[in-house]
Amino acid sequence: MTFPTSSFRPNRGPALSPGARRTVLLIIAIGFLAIVVVPWLAGFATDWLWYNGIHFESVFLESLIARGVLFAVAGIVAFAFLYGNIRWARHGATGVPALYLNRGDGVAMDVSHLVPRLLFIGALVVALVIALVASTQWMSVLMALHGVPVGQADPLFGRDIGFYLFRLPTISAALTLLVVLTILSLVTAALLYGTHGAAVFARHGATIEPRAGRHVGALLAVLFLLFAVQLWIVDSSALLYSTTGPLVGASYADVHVLLIGIRLSAVVAVLAAALVVYGVLRQKLLWFAVLAIVGYAAVGFVFRGLAPAAEQKFVIAPNELARERPYLQLHIAATRRAWRLDSVVTRDLEGDVQLSIADIRANAPTIDNVRLWERDLLQQTLGQLQEIRTYYDFVAVNDDRYMIDGKYRQVHLSARELNTAKLPTRNFINERLTFTHGMGITMAPVNQVTSEGLPVLFIKDLPPVSTVSIKVTRPQIYYGELTNSYVFVGTGQKEFDYPAGDKNVYTNYTGRGGVPIGSFLRRALYAWQFGSTDILLSSYLSRDARIVYRRNIAERAQAALPFLRFDGEPYLMVTDSGTLKWILDAYTSSDRWPYSQPMPDGTNYVRNSVKVVIDAYDGTVDAYLADPGDPVVQTYAAIFGGIFKPLTAMPADIRAHLRYPADLFRMQTALYATYHMVDPDAFYHREDQWQYPGVEKGTPNGNPYMRHIILRLPGEKSPEFIFMTPFTPSGKDNLAAWVAARMDGPHYGQLVAYRFPKQSLVYGPKQIVNRINQETSISQQITLWDQKGSSVIRGELLVIPIEESLIYVQPLYLRSEGGTIPELKRVVVAHENRVAMGETLEDGLAALFGVPAPAPATIVATDSGAAIRVPGSVAGAATGASADLLREAQQHYDRAIAAQRAGDWAAYGREIDQLGAVLKQLQARRQ
Repeated sequence: MTFPTSSFRPNRGPALSPGARRTVLLIIAIGFLAIVVVPWLAGFATDWLWYNGIHFESVFLESLIARGVLFAVAGIVAFAFLYGNIRWARHGATGVPALYLNRGDGVAMDVSHLVPRLLFIGALVVALVIALVASTQWMSVLMALHGVPVGQADPLFGRDIGFYLFRLPTISAALTLLVVLTILSLVTAALLYGTHGAAVFARHGATIEPRAGRHVGALLAVLFLLFAVQLWIVDSSALLYSTTGPLVGASYADVHVLLIGIRLSAVVAVLAAALVVYGVLRQKLLWFAVLAIVGYAAVGFVFRGLAPAAEQKFVIAPNELARERPYLQLHIAATRRAWRLDSVVTRDLEGDVQLSIADIRANAPTIDNVRLWERDLLQQTLGQLQEIRTYYDFVAVNDDRYMIDGKYRQVHLSARELNTAKLPTRNFINERLTFTHGMGITMAPVNQVTSEGLPVLFIKDLPPVSTVSIKVTRPQIYYGELTNSYVFVGTGQKEFDYPAGDKNVYTNYTGRGGVPIGSFLRRALYAWQFGSTDILLSSYLSRDARIVYRRNIAERAQAALPFLRFDGEPYLMVTDSGTLKWILDAYTSSDRWPYSQPMPDGTNYVRNSVKVVIDAYDGTVDAYLADPGDPVVQTYAAIFGGIFKPLTAMPADIRAHLRYPADLFRMQTALYATYHMVDPDAFYHREDQWQYPGVEKGTPNGNPYMRHIILRLPGEKSPEFIFMTPFTPSGKDNLAAWVAARMDGPHYGQLVAYRFPKQSLVYGPKQIVNRINQETSISQQITLWDQKGSSVIRGELLVIPIEESLIYVQPLYLRSEGGTIPELKRVVVAHENRVAMGETLEDGLAALFGVPAPAPATIVATDSGAAIRVPGSVAGAATGASADLLREAQQHYDRAIAAQRAGDWAAYGREIDQLGAVLKQLQARRQ
């Protein structure tokens, strides 16, 4: 684009006829509808149907309305401000030059008439972008409007912390938007005035017409005022998250130098705006504008850059602790409050306590629930023994506790989910209509093994068979961790339920999950949404058909509650009525708690305020308020109405299985390793810094000693389910403390730190591992197994608190050469400086404490027919009474194991049934 010269022949160019113009506009409109409007409407309709189906309409409507209003308001304001300034600049300009476009053939096209249109389109595009960006801030705006007070003031400005959590982000975003609009308008106006001759820059000086000067001056003055407001509110508040000193939060230099510099810069910005206005009135804008800009920049450079840095280096650094002590106190207190570390109960242990066999027997519930099976090894074993068919998978193994036959037991539980990627034939009928759900669970006690070193299973097989008091009455799993595809239920095609020998059992879905899809319009919508013409053309989809989608529980929960964060370990439980429910821990969080130490992602405040329960059969989503005192969740409740239920409304059988969330416990304990020190001097010098014990082998979370366990806490009367981790002093291997999260009854959510005396030596995990490695009998046995070609797998070292002391337990597994199933073969037990090994935990404990070992274990079976080791005295009584029956039981067991290994599940079932009958006869004779 150039100005015309004598070599060009001006030409307005060919113009489109009215008919052609209408055709082009029609094509553009149709394209816009096909590419933008129709997909958006389809997505809108299907989302509404889904949210309506799970009764979370308020989340959908509130977000939709907020996005729409923000889009409209921000777009209108941005366009009006930007284009208004453009029009003002164009009308105020004189001597508009003609603009020509060189076509390259000596002819220049006059394009001056296109400039207004281009400016209009440019303003419209910028406004559209700003509107889209603003609409993404819908949650921040709603939180600013509905935010509740926290009831605690920040220590620097005295504002309620709710101001920083809820309102400051929106204020900052709004000011940023206005600054961007003002700068764009200022630059555009200056360019228009310059190209139109209203502003001239030459060697001998610069001039600007009065009208142009008033316009540019007004924009520049507004910009300085916006800078002043940003400095006074946003930049000063940012000091509460500063990292200048040895802490997060405003340090000595921030409070005594930088804050003064920020406020001085704000005042200078106001003076700069006044100076610009004065320059406009004196018609010397350019000179005064340069003076204002230079003065503002100079003050900022000196008082917000040089002065704080000099203060930090030459005044504070030589006397840092003395200067920063009060700010360290603020930082410690804020971090403990934000992460709820201030509620941790601390108890001191005696430390140097020698346990006896009497202590072990007094803590029988703990010993009876020592977790001998690692979850990853158990998952591998279940994959070999219980997947039954290739298209089933066990995705994860979770710990939980149940009252089983009158005893409080810790168990492993895993869901058998359907993996459609492994179907032998993949097509629309199989993937969408026939194979629609997983089937059942496996449940295993954490401490029992068969004679083969395999886990005992309380619940197993297809359909699920239970040998204990827990029964699964509705085993179908339509919603799970692996499930992530849409299916149709209530169709003309029977759904595969489970295999039964050479035949298959089929079922029809009777739940409430999914969206009705009987009408042609809805089928068309979902055909478009999922890109499948089969949805529209299939004759199997009757008027009663329903489409079930968003079946992955993490995705489902996140879609229903998009403003919450979710723990990475959802878990499945069996209700008293036998149904399956998924429980997900949801977090409210913020990165705006003043003075609080953040995680690497910036989060410095977290609460596990919501427990989400999803029915594995019909996908019902229920959100319960677990921490109603959390101001963030109170704000969400004010925004979205009645989506949260009180925790008291949660059924008691589900509430009994709530766990302390693993991710939160990891974050809290990682911080507590430092922030258990409340004295600023000790904190500054890290005098009592803790760390997780040295890791002997890598794990995903970096701490293999963090685990669930049932035990009786020191000073308590009853065993309870806890989550615990030990700590060692920084750089050392002996134990310093262990922290437990309590999960049962009225103590749920309480964190307790048990501290060992600093003057006593309590062996830590790494020291115990070294002692185990030095034990000759253990190393010889491992070497012998290795020489035979088997692979020895050393389990994670278990730290088991007993009374005010500890024992360590490490299971040893053996995997045969070329085998895939690990078998538990030995259990190593350690206390203080003593180490012993036995075939069972009981044998190891007996050897460790120097008492006679239990009578040799005899292989018999439980009521389930699963063979296990039982004390010889029990088996002996049975043998003396009925040797023939015991031999018959052993024969049935051997045949069942052989059938299991061969994959002949029909024969396996027959042998187990016969074994159960023999055991009942044995039990009757003993009585």
